[in-house]
Amino acid sequence: MKQDKNKIIISASLTGGATNRSHCQYIPYTPVELGEEAKRAVDAGASIVHIHAREDNGVPSWRTEVFEEISKEVRKRCPHVIINFSTGAIGLSVAERTNHLKATQPEMAAFNMGSMNYAIYSKRRKEFLWKAVFENSFDTMAAIVGVMNDNGVCPEMECFDTGHIRNAEPLRDMGLIPDNACYSLVMGVLGGIPATAENLIHQSKQVPENAFWQSIVISKAQWKLTAQSIILGGNIRVGLEDNFYLPNGEMAKSNGELIAEAASLARTIGREPATITETREWLNISRVSNS
Repeated sequence: MKQDKNKIIISASLTGGATNRSHCQYIPYTPVELGEEAKRAVDAGASIVHIHAREDNGVPSWRTEVFEEISKEVRKRCPHVIINFSTGAIGLSVAERTNHLKATQPEMAAFNMGSMNYAIYSKRRKEFLWKAVFENSFDTMAAIVGVMNDNGVCPEMECFDTGHIRNAEPLRDMGLIPDNACYSLVMGVLGGIPATAENLIHQSKQVPENAFWQSIVISKAQWKLTAQSIILGGNIRVGLEDNFYLPNGEMAKSNGELIAEAASLARTIGREPATITETREWLNISRVSNS
């Protein structure tokens, strides 16, 4: 079913893997904290929650048991929200990146669409604070999306540059990418496309006609480009994984505060946040994940 462009799908990125409470004290770590943050985000207007797993001390986790606990705690508070688990990791095998999908069968999962240099650089210190090669060859991508297909998981295709959007073409031609797969236009990560208005227009024009797309902006330009995405007819993602700050410069105390600002911005521009039921209909996602 085609999306009503008077409505907008809002995704909440509850917690990432690259930051911790030394950067923002409100980042959720535990399954219970993630369940509570999911509830705050849904109450504010989100219909999808994107989640990276962590151990209780905040260290990124790929243990299936942790994902199972997260799913249980989210479902306890948000029975129908679309759960989107990460599969993005550096230095892990395909099996290690996807075992949790088989156990929890989330409605959606992030699907990284190409290899890239991934780094954080300090201009002040004139050095890289962190750098690595994020490997996502065509063989790796085919294996990961194969697991998604086997478990009924909708791919959320994270495209960090124009070539990543193009990488979907052969996989789609091979029958590996379903029609309801989503394009996420990630901007502002060093190694990927810069977060500018011109680049967002360019990226959005590369997405196939009538395909679902959303912006993910990792920079101080997030709110400006989020507004632009709304105007262009796209969908949006905000949350403590992507940006800690509200439009007024204050640090958000929860994902709910960030989603509330995004929902208010959408309404100001003339688009109402989609309900979970509407989002499920437009993305053709009927089943509820395991919990």
